[in-house]
Amino acid sequence: MTENQTSAEAAPVGPSAVAIAAPVPVPAGSAAGSTPAPTPAAAPGTPADPSTMSLVDHLGELRDRLFKIIAAVAVGSVVGYLLSDRVIVLLEAPLGGLQKGLIVLGPGDAFFIVMKISIVIGIILAMPVILYQLWAFVGPGLTAQERRTIRPWLPMAILFFALGVVIAYVILPYAVGFLLGFTNGTTLIASLAAGPYFDFVTTLFLAFGLVMEFPIILYALSRVNILSSQRLRAARRYVILGITIFATVVTPGGDLVSPFVLGVTMYILYETTTWFIARGGR
Repeated sequence: MTENQTSAEAAPVGPSAVAIAAPVPVPAGSAAGSTPAPTPAAAPGTPADPSTMSLVDHLGELRDRLFKIIAAVAVGSVVGYLLSDRVIVLLEAPLGGLQKGLIVLGPGDAFFIVMKISIVIGIILAMPVILYQLWAFVGPGLTAQERRTIRPWLPMAILFFALGVVIAYVILPYAVGFLLGFTNGTTLIASLAAGPYFDFVTTLFLAFGLVMEFPIILYALSRVNILSSQRLRAARRYVILGITIFATVVTPGGDLVSPFVLGVTMYILYETTTWFIARGGR
């Protein structure tokens, strides 16, 4: 045995040696040597944020909203069926003395005409529900300030739609008179069929009613910083061209009165909405 080995074995073990050999305790929460606790893993299929909806959830909500809209239109159509006789008399009134009654060309035409009028009435009556369901689907994606700004315009959307239907009914006699003015009583005799006439009327009513929602859409887009009054003014010439093409394509019958009135109405709404957006600081 060497001298060094004998010294090491004979050296006494003191308290200082024990203190050095013992592990130094680290206080809890100390920065030095502390290891952060691992975050527990989320259970499979559990979203990280409960307020965040997945694509499947959005599609499910959209399905529910569409089902409620269809149900509301169905209920309104039942009411429309009960009122269909009175509505048909009201829609025939613009013909005046041009023709007494409308001709039905096929055995099933009367049924389909009544069904179509009932559905159009159902859409008009269900418009509050339709607008509410659309708002309930889109609203959660907006900020609180945007929701407070747009929410008061929802009742205005219903009034604007009704105003569009009223305008369409007012211009209906002029449109029909213009189109029937090309008959001469000899070679071209006015003998209106019920199907084409009510197709013309219902399309005209829906076109004017939906176009009257135009300013509300522009205002809503301005509140979410997609449009501004400067941008709308800069695009005025393109807007006029688009309004002219849209009014010509959407209005049925090919007369000059309907697209002219629709185009003028859309342009007035465009300028008025641009002014309101500018007043709001956008």
